[in-house]
Amino acid sequence: MQEKQNKTALVWFKNNLRVRDNSALYEASSKHENCIAIYCFDPRDFELTEYGFKKTEKYRAQFLIQSVLNLKSNLANLNINLLTYFKKPEDIIPILVSKYNIETIYTQKEWTPEEVNVLQNVKNNLPNTISIIENYDQFLYHPDDIKMDINQIPEVFTNFRKHLEKNCLVRKDALSTRANQDIIQIKQTTVPTLQDLGFEAFKMHTKTAFPFLGGEENALKRLRNYFFETNKLGVYKKTRNGLIGADFSSKFSPWLANGSLSARTIYWEVKQFEKEHYNNDSTYWLVFELIWRDYFKYISLKHGHNIFKIHGILNRKYHWNVDQIHINNWINGTTTEPFVNANMIELKKTGWMSNRGRQNVASFFAKELEIDWRIGAAYFEAMLIDYDVHSNYGNWMYVSGVGNDPRDRKFNIKLQAERYDPKGKFQNIWL
Repeated sequence: MQEKQNKTALVWFKNNLRVRDNSALYEASSKHENCIAIYCFDPRDFELTEYGFKKTEKYRAQFLIQSVLNLKSNLANLNINLLTYFKKPEDIIPILVSKYNIETIYTQKEWTPEEVNVLQNVKNNLPNTISIIENYDQFLYHPDDIKMDINQIPEVFTNFRKHLEKNCLVRKDALSTRANQDIIQIKQTTVPTLQDLGFEAFKMHTKTAFPFLGGEENALKRLRNYFFETNKLGVYKKTRNGLIGADFSSKFSPWLANGSLSARTIYWEVKQFEKEHYNNDSTYWLVFELIWRDYFKYISLKHGHNIFKIHGILNRKYHWNVDQIHINNWINGTTTEPFVNANMIELKKTGWMSNRGRQNVASFFAKELEIDWRIGAAYFEAMLIDYDVHSNYGNWMYVSGVGNDPRDRKFNIKLQAERYDPKGKFQNIWL
């Protein structure tokens, strides 16, 4: 048994808003007598970007607030206070470090430029004696376990997947955090409201395909329901390209995106389902999709800033334009393609769009309208409840011909609509 240090640790939460299977929380609580936790609603995340969209719009903001409130409750059960601020981390973390005599900060490791800059800003405002311990905790297959260097990551997904499936193991998600011996008496903070973040309150659209609330408890509830109560996992591969309703796909992505649920937890629950029921194409395919999610994270690790550049990771030069009328028509669902319009209106009214819809509207934007794909990616970043930086930019590059698609495909929107919405039911809901 490891002897605990007396010093209080600070757990800095980012996109890992959970108690179950959280390496930073586990390590801090197992090495230290006491922990304090912090989450910052960074004001920069709610400002306008260079493309004229807020980085975070109301749908994801509300989901985030719900997630943080649930995290605060779950941490309280462990005698850990979660302090929340609508401030920049570099402005508040040094104050807490000084006030509570903290020597070690535990957090999730990030590598995209904005997140790296924030960490550097925090470090710049701290004494050199403060240790910041980072854990890669957003993967299914941990970087230490993939048996290749990051610069060896294949440029074709299939090669990456086959390598993992043949050679690598998924770590157990058995990290459970024990309660602090006693809760530290600190001045409590309140979680910001939508209004605090600059939004008006709103009600969820009655026709949304994502009628769920944020937070770890709701994530685990959804997982139990989709797997064990309804056995919907067993038909996932057949239904995953659906467009209407909550159950055509797992809908785990928003919780995965802010870390209310870990990919490992989903994986081991799939394995439990296979043990209790059966394994088939659908149980395999859900894990297959988690590997796709990993893949875009590894591509981001490998290629760094290039995932945000107009020529992408292929440095392939196309003629891109910026036609504001076409951009506005796409956003508002007033293009020449009804199937694109229905999906874009769904996004605007609910913050959700199916995977099939995303591929079609992105292909239309980049390949038909030939507009700078980064504008579309920035709009998705603002609007999607399940925005994830690596998946968003990875997928947009892929569809736009500057990423990991070896075939550089272009979607036939009319054929796609006939195949996936043959009777026009989806389009009738939104048009």
